[in-house]
Amino acid sequence: MKTALIALGVTLAGALAAPAPASAQAGYPTRPITLVVPFPPGGATDVLGRVIAQKLGQELGQTVVVENRAGAGTAIGAGYVAKAAPDGYTLLVSSGTTFTVNPAIQAKLPYDPVKSFEPLGIVGRTGLALLANPQVPVKDLKELVAYAKAREKEPPAYGSFGAGTTAHFVGEAFVAAAGIKMIHVPYKGSAPAMTDLIGGQIPFSVDTVAAALPQSKLGKVRVLAVSAPARSAFLPDVPTFAEQGYPSVAMDTWLMFTAPRGLPADVKKKLETALRATVDSPDVRKSLEAQGFEAAFSSAAEGEALIQKELPQMRDVAQRANIKIE
Repeated sequence: MKTALIALGVTLAGALAAPAPASAQAGYPTRPITLVVPFPPGGATDVLGRVIAQKLGQELGQTVVVENRAGAGTAIGAGYVAKAAPDGYTLLVSSGTTFTVNPAIQAKLPYDPVKSFEPLGIVGRTGLALLANPQVPVKDLKELVAYAKAREKEPPAYGSFGAGTTAHFVGEAFVAAAGIKMIHVPYKGSAPAMTDLIGGQIPFSVDTVAAALPQSKLGKVRVLAVSAPARSAFLPDVPTFAEQGYPSVAMDTWLMFTAPRGLPADVKKKLETALRATVDSPDVRKSLEAQGFEAAFSSAAEGEALIQKELPQMRDVAQRANIKIE
């Protein structure tokens, strides 16, 4: 009997000393959370990441510290988060560049776009716009196609804010869908591409709605189409590619929050709920809109589905246009 009691005592002591399973983190979070931004400080993603981090911290009752880990087209920051512990204390905010573009153009990445990450939600979206210099006699896609076909021996150029970017993908998707020839001119960022478009060095370009909006209002550029599935709230009079006969050109830029794959279910639920409340707050919505993003929260499941949908689309465009980075 005494031996049995001792054995029972040892069993109970062992049970009490054993760590609680990951799914039982009722007190989460108990320490600061790191939010990795895989872009340099000062850009739209960094600005919005900091705004959302502050409000998200208030919702969770813990500080959310922003850490910039830029480089390799977001692969450095994404790779860091992919290897972090799946405990909810290391998060990533990034765009489709990380999850659907890089995997389509880079053979070797330090992460898997599906297996490495646990989507928590999409916080904002913005379309990309096909722009024309106002001096070019083109007012819509029909006129652009005619313009390009009349110049097949010397195809017109279009600029983007970099090779392998979403702007490049939209341009090539349209060129393929329309059956025309255009020469892609990659720039090191949006600003130099916009400068050359306004100055007439290139007749066309693809840029974000956010970058196009102020120049369009000043009459310095003409917006021919937006690539989002629906019209932009910022440019409600501009039809989409789909409305003009090109439904396959339906891509936009989105910002998604993720964590390393394997996050405990209760932690994931808490983060998703807090993130939704954050995006719904008036101050955060105002900040998103100031950067040209339409504030509309999409759930973790919707984020997962978006990656699964866009990955094959991006790979198809990259293969057809021979877009790749060694």
